[in-house]
Amino acid sequence: MATTGLPESISSDLSRVTESLQMLAPRWNVWVLMAMSEKPLRYRELKNALPWLPDGQLHPRLVRLVDSGLLDRTEFDSQDVLYGLSARGRELLPVLGVIAAWGTKHLEKEMALDPATGHRVPKTVPRAQDIEDAIALIAPRQATPILWALRIRGTSSAKALAATAMPDRHLTNVYAPLNRLLDDFLVTRGHDGRFTLTAAGRDLAPVYQALSAWAAGAPLNEAANHPVWAPNPAQLQDRPALWITTQPRIPAVPTPPVRPAWKPGDLFISHTTTVVRPAGAPATGGRTR
Repeated sequence: MATTGLPESISSDLSRVTESLQMLAPRWNVWVLMAMSEKPLRYRELKNALPWLPDGQLHPRLVRLVDSGLLDRTEFDSQDVLYGLSARGRELLPVLGVIAAWGTKHLEKEMALDPATGHRVPKTVPRAQDIEDAIALIAPRQATPILWALRIRGTSSAKALAATAMPDRHLTNVYAPLNRLLDDFLVTRGHDGRFTLTAAGRDLAPVYQALSAWAAGAPLNEAANHPVWAPNPAQLQDRPALWITTQPRIPAVPTPPVRPAWKPGDLFISHTTTVVRPAGAPATGGRTR
């Protein structure tokens, strides 16, 4: 094997994680899954839970999620269809909880005035939004191997990253995904031109451990010991926390106070169709700086 290649076990793991992220990444997929986190729903119940998704958007998502093995579909007749999480889909719920925890800590929130204190505080958003926005940052195909390579190397030049993370592609192909990760504050570049993970980037380790275990069909309680994403104490030194700036991609909603313990149903909160965006933000998806 070439010195710039990856061991087969690592390459396979990175591919499985990337494919899992791309399965979840399409907009609203997480919301559809969360709608059934507590019990199966008939199609008409799903339409009521996700009123902003017309049939032309909801039905294709359900078809793809069934095809991917995350949902089960039971047809009683042509007008009565029940959808529910498959065994594989139910195993994904704790993984989504890990992603939600990262999003709650690192995703930037709009500020609002707290009427009780008169202070400006971050708006509370549904966990499904935190999950969807977090996945959007790491779902691009080259993001996972680059972040993994930086976790292993600590600091690295673009050339070394390209050789490790994408050895079968030309060196220049590393710059587009690297620049995106820089824009999202998952990676930073020093004065010497070398790259390293930010605090937010390093905090993705539990997310990748959970995704890796799920993708391999292993129990989540074994995720922390997964050999590919196992903690490396030498590289987990304390550094100042950074906010991730992300364009909200769903209608803003009032949410209840944070509960002391997470339950699957906490991830989904139905909402109105009023779109609220930061001043100057584009009308469609994307990220803001």
